[in-house]
Amino acid sequence: MREKYGAAALRVVRGEESACCGTSPSAACGADPITTDLYGDADTRGVPGTAVAASLGCGNPTALAELKAGDVVLDLGSGGGLDVLLSARRVGPTGKAYGLDTTDEMVALAEENKRKSGLTNVEFLRGTIENIPLPDSSVDVIISNCVINLSGDKERVLREAFRVLKPGGQFAVSDVVVLGELPAQVRQSMELWVGCIAGALTDQEYRHKLTSAGFQDVDLQVTRTYDVEDARSFLAAEGFDVDAVARDVKDNVVSAFVRARKA
Repeated sequence: MREKYGAAALRVVRGEESACCGTSPSAACGADPITTDLYGDADTRGVPGTAVAASLGCGNPTALAELKAGDVVLDLGSGGGLDVLLSARRVGPTGKAYGLDTTDEMVALAEENKRKSGLTNVEFLRGTIENIPLPDSSVDVIISNCVINLSGDKERVLREAFRVLKPGGQFAVSDVVVLGELPAQVRQSMELWVGCIAGALTDQEYRHKLTSAGFQDVDLQVTRTYDVEDARSFLAAEGFDVDAVARDVKDNVVSAFVRARKA
């Protein structure tokens, strides 16, 4: 995963188009229906173009999270830094926005985007979302954009998120979620298409894991539904009869805004 997302960062630096998988954009990757049209012109005005180009998310958590002046925000898997920069503008000079990423190339790109933005209330950290390098109860809001589904230890990610949040802090992330159940082979292939790595939770699994980590007021709001037509080229290349699986896939693979609170 580090190699793929590191390669995506380097393509952005070279002025090339990036993609969800960290490989060259293609219909098989399905980048367009996942990553496009998530941010309006008002969101990205004044933000470095390389921050926008490096955004590989499936939502816009900064548009839905409740951010206020003075808040400390942490973006898990911050990539090129777009959501961090947008958060920093919203929390103002009395607040702070951290970005955490495991990929050296993405952190370097984010630092350059920070420099171009002129924002001073931003800090990018190198590390993993399973071991957040911040103290207990130090963050008001945690955001993330289609990254938690990539982790192999989601329980630990959610426990770490709970640990670093202040009492009353909010968890407000965009992620890929599976509604209900899919046949195992279809589920894996759709997740590989959407997230480029299998691992998306079902809505019920997400709720259960957040509650088990200690969170309250768990809520899940669907923000985008992926149609089987979006993945037709990918599924056909994987040997599926797309029309035969359309019924199982319909309305089941989504982007969602997942919200919870630490009491």
